[in-house]
Amino acid sequence: MTRILIADDHDVVRSGVRTILEAHEGWEVVGEATDGKQAVDQALAIRPDIVILD
Repeated sequence: MTRILIADDHDVVRSGVRTILEAHEGWEVVGEATDGKQAVDQALAIRPDIVILD
């Protein structure tokens, strides 16, 4: 399973990206962040395989 963290300040964009990513078998969105600090904090805590940043 590929674990993904999404970071974007727009709720609609995060939601759309999450929907697209979760449609792929083997991909799991494990976290969402609304700003850079939150993205770094979550990346350190969750340790995702991939971080998608805006």
